Amino acid sequence: MIHIVFNEPDVDVLQKAIELDETLAGDILLIRDDYAVGPLQNLYIGEGIQARRDWWKTVLAGTDGETSVDNGDVDDYKTVAEVVGRLRRDENEVVWIWAAQNKHDVSGYYWLLYYVKEFQGRVFILYLNNLPFFNEKGNIFYPNWLSEIPAKEYLKAKKLAREITLSEFEVDPDEWTKICNADKGVRLLEGGKKLINEDYDFYDAELKRLITGDWQKASKIINQHISKTKHTTGDMYLLWRLKSLIESGDYDVQGKLGNMKEFEVKSKQAVAV
Repeated sequence: MIHIVFNEPDVDVLQKAIELDETLAGDILLIRDDYAVGPLQNLYIGEGIQARRDWWKTVLAGTDGETSVDNGDVDDYKTVAEVVGRLRRDENEVVWIWAAQNKHDVSGYYWLLYYVKEFQGRVFILYLNNLPFFNEKGNIFYPNWLSEIPAKEYLKAKKLAREITLSEFEVDPDEWTKICNADKGVRLLEGGKKLINEDYDFYDAELKRLITGDWQKASKIINQHISKTKHTTGDMYLLWRLKSLIESGDYDVQGKLGNMKEFEVKSKQAVAV
């Protein structure tokens, strides 16, 4: 059995669940890229793959993650090649795709379908959308991320595994193609598996609101965005958008414009006449 997840914290909690239930035993593979942001055109051919890598280089420029694209730290195509190879070599091998109701997981699910469609009947989905679970304190909650679910609750979640239907393998890739061809930079989840596109600057308005007349570290602004804003995304994307706002010349900055803890930002003060 091959388990596929889309967030690094999910790996640890799923491994703990496997330790509690040997029927879940299998290899856990992680899809690392966040397909809810960035360019998606020609995503399955060399031109589009390279365009996305170049975009990530721009986003990560000046940060500790700048070299991660070039050195192969993120190579989902290598990961999916391993999955396809194993499925072709062993007709008894199956894949379980784990996804919670968030744009990151759903975008990853859509991206993955292209590669596993030839194995219909051996590919299962566990989509935990709008399903209640018990947290560590015994209270019912609705998780947005798999990693929020205690390991023991995965024993209940496994019962939700179902085959991805032939109809889904026909309809969902068409929906994903529309998303990819729209040439937008941000995906949002409306509900179920329905994604909508927004422009690259979608998160800018809230970032602007969080910048005040006092000096604040970029990390504080970004963490506020992530913790308090309804629609948000990964910190590296928000850092890139914050740097883009600074380049407009509307804000003061001090420090090195690199990692989010290395510089501070404030709004320009009006000059008294």
